[in-house]
Amino acid sequence: MAAREKSTSVLWFRRDLRLGDHPALLAAAADGDVLPLFVVDPALWGPSGDVRRTYLLRSLRALDADLGGALVVERGDPADVVARAAARVGARRVHVTADAGPYGRRRDDAVEQALAGHERELVRTGTPYAIGPGTILNGSGKPFQVFTPFSRAWNEHGWPAPADDPGRVTWVGEGEGVDGAHWPAEPDLGDLELPEAGERAAHERWEDFLEHAVAGYGEERNRPDHDGTSQLSHALKWGELHPRTLLAGLRRKRSAGADMFRTELCWRDFYADVLWNRPDTAREYYKPQLAGLRYAEPGEQFRAWAEGRTGYPIVDAGMRQLRAVGWVHNRVRMIVASFLVKDLHVEWQHGGREFMHWLRDGDLASNMHGWQWVAGSGTDASPFFRVFNPVTQGQKFDPDGDYVRRYVPELRHLPGKVAHTPWEAADGYAHGYPERIVDHAEERRVALDEYARVKG
Repeated sequence: MAAREKSTSVLWFRRDLRLGDHPALLAAAADGDVLPLFVVDPALWGPSGDVRRTYLLRSLRALDADLGGALVVERGDPADVVARAAARVGARRVHVTADAGPYGRRRDDAVEQALAGHERELVRTGTPYAIGPGTILNGSGKPFQVFTPFSRAWNEHGWPAPADDPGRVTWVGEGEGVDGAHWPAEPDLGDLELPEAGERAAHERWEDFLEHAVAGYGEERNRPDHDGTSQLSHALKWGELHPRTLLAGLRRKRSAGADMFRTELCWRDFYADVLWNRPDTAREYYKPQLAGLRYAEPGEQFRAWAEGRTGYPIVDAGMRQLRAVGWVHNRVRMIVASFLVKDLHVEWQHGGREFMHWLRDGDLASNMHGWQWVAGSGTDASPFFRVFNPVTQGQKFDPDGDYVRRYVPELRHLPGKVAHTPWEAADGYAHGYPERIVDHAEERRVALDEYARVKG
């Protein structure tokens, strides 16, 4: 068989902003010269909050630097933009990492049709996940609805080793660097701080976590006052690292903590699989039985929650952390979500959208299904009658009050765990901290009464 003639192809970057462990890049390089392209899609850019936009732009700048300034950034409908870019360089093939999201699948089908009209091809290679959504099925050939059997099948299936190094690639981009006319302006985030973006920074963070923290991850992952998590969710979201790379690294550090971290990566794959099979669950109840609960419309109490003014220190610290760094510790995400849904009686979709607006790691599948878990309507859901007590949760997981004091300056004068109960201190409200907007015990009773009504 004759070797395929070399030509120029397009590598369309999306959620794979890296050069290492990149199967679609290998496929593109096998064609010959490569045009690196990113499309600022109004359908995704418009709903994104400034935090996600800013982090994306910084990640793109890091990628552009790694490409020697060759990254081409265009704005518009990908069905038009990608076809024009391919025509401009005479590319017969456009290479992408397959997108598993509901919008991404529709978008890629439209791009594929637009390219086919000019006898060009969209080539999907690889996945942002360890195992592509839709791959793992139960014995009846149906998708799993519960995590534990999915995780067993996930481990039995296994995943590929990291992709080979692409070697020398000839980039033929026409980009003008970070000041090119098609690069959006970076939003002004004020005092909000983001970590360094890009593939190199993500690898450095991963190696540091692997060396110094993964062994204790099982115990430390629930402590927001400690730096016990990888904080790589944004790097995975944007594909600055691939989960294959992390899974390969975990083999070097066998421990209970490494096993727990591997399970968290499995949860990420599971939620993507759920969304693949049930795209409606990004907005609608996975288990419709709880759709009949009566909820309050978001109003002043919702705004107090969003801005960290509820009078419950661990809740306020979490929501202020969100606005300070674009990220919230996972244990605290559960606490603040429970408070919104079960203390303030606001439906989970409103909280999910607030998170998506502010999170630098805003991932549709993980975020919305995490909210459904707390609301009792998702897969493996925490039952609705499990209501997180914001005081005891804070005292248990932030026992010295350090996390609260870090993000709630009005309480920095209170020592130790007293920071979780300022109403018990004579000077608890001396620096302007707000009093509690609701009584937790009373609102818990209201939530359980409503749950009893729906259950009949």
